[in-house]
Amino acid sequence: MNSNEPHDPVPGTETTSGGNSGEPRGTAEEASGDTLQKQLETLATERDGFHQKWLIALADLDNYKRRVRKEAEEQRRFAVLPLAEDLLPALDNLQRAIEAGKNSPGAEQLVQGVQMVARQFDEVLGRHQITAIEALGKPFDPNLHRALQQIPGSDQPPFTVLMEYERGYQMHDRVVRPSTVIVAAPPAS
Repeated sequence: MNSNEPHDPVPGTETTSGGNSGEPRGTAEEASGDTLQKQLETLATERDGFHQKWLIALADLDNYKRRVRKEAEEQRRFAVLPLAEDLLPALDNLQRAIEAGKNSPGAEQLVQGVQMVARQFDEVLGRHQITAIEALGKPFDPNLHRALQQIPGSDQPPFTVLMEYERGYQMHDRVVRPSTVIVAAPPAS
């Protein structure tokens, strides 16, 4: 060690350049260290907050992707629904023509032709998972049936479907059109 270099026998007890104050230089460094520690804690808290927000945003993005995927699947699954709704009145008219033809003498071949067309309609609808709702003899279900009338005095239990005026259809689990029906009325009290 060179004798010209300043020598501090005890670390942290260095005196200022004047040498007369006797105040250790370490106090300013400690204050600076405390400030740095507080800044470090503040930055760590801020970092944790940003990390938490990032995790929430990531979860929101995953939920959004899942919801969009589900909506796209639903849209794809029910894409033919508007077409089916437009075709059902034509199928109803074919059924009415079959019923009218059964009461007309000499129209057997015409009725057979119309029945073939009606079956083709049913097959096409079936390929797209559009099926007729079974109503006759079943208990009335307001989710599947629309009651047109109640007939009292029937031999069937109350609220049983007696007649089907217009056939209902459903696609997968969704009702395209409810069956329009006539149901047995409960006995008068």
